[in-house]
Amino acid sequence: MAPWTGRERGVVAIVATPFDEKGELDLARVDRLVEWYLERGVAGLAILGQMGEAAELSREEALAFVRRVLLRVGGRVPVVAGTGVQGLSPLAAFARTVAEEGVAAVMVAPPASLRGDEAVLAWCRELDERLGEIAWVLQDFPLGGGPPMSAALIRKIAEACPAMLTLKHEDWPGLDKISAIREQEKGGARRLGILCGNGGLFLPHELARGADGAMTGFAFPEMLVDVCRLVDEGRLEAALDLFDLYLPLLRYEQQPRLGLAVRKYLLWKRGALASPAVRAFAPRLTEATRAEVDLLAHRLERALASRHG
Repeated sequence: MAPWTGRERGVVAIVATPFDEKGELDLARVDRLVEWYLERGVAGLAILGQMGEAAELSREEALAFVRRVLLRVGGRVPVVAGTGVQGLSPLAAFARTVAEEGVAAVMVAPPASLRGDEAVLAWCRELDERLGEIAWVLQDFPLGGGPPMSAALIRKIAEACPAMLTLKHEDWPGLDKISAIREQEKGGARRLGILCGNGGLFLPHELARGADGAMTGFAFPEMLVDVCRLVDEGRLEAALDLFDLYLPLLRYEQQPRLGLAVRKYLLWKRGALASPAVRAFAPRLTEATRAEVDLLAHRLERALASRHG
């Protein structure tokens, strides 16, 4: 098992969950799907996330998917599993189960019902005690229903919870929060890993502010990987130039509710999935929508060909 250290850099890809045309979990496709992501240079995989349709899986299906992914990965990169459940007891029990299977860390979002910083801090402290040595990633996603967490609160959580090694930053606007967290560390606070979500919509700027990479999904993960590499090399302008080529598709994929179907359609077109089927209650792509996505993908191909030619 590849460990989770909190020092991960690059892209930890949010993996789509494959379903067949009947809506059944397509475990036979998992091997190819894992290799597809790894071939694009990702530094890790995150499964059972919101865009992985975790809420649409039974516990048995979720564990079967975890086991198949881990078997195929074979320790080459760390695998993070979303927890999804809100209650502390079932959450901790699920975390222990997947950790025993070989998951390197779990991703946790504090429940929206928590009110105030002290309640969030107390919940995280209790979670950390229950998880013991299991590494966990704190998801900061107020736009998705999570409680607001300031940079000061995140620092308190980090100090109280030694197994919380990474922040999944999805606040929006949130660039100044990244800067504030990195500024805290200049005073001696322990360094937190920061991986960003929101589909990579602000990735070049997040990296420039001090983020380590992305923990998100996009139908073209190789772009996210290359943007991280270019910023690491000190080539922010080149990273922005590359990012701009993909921005129309990235923006289109970020549409609420529709975005999941768009992403899976593109993954299917690119050969990662055998079917673009989604389980989550979401609009199906109309002929007009598919035509728009195809047009944007074709324009991207032309732009990349011109760039390399």
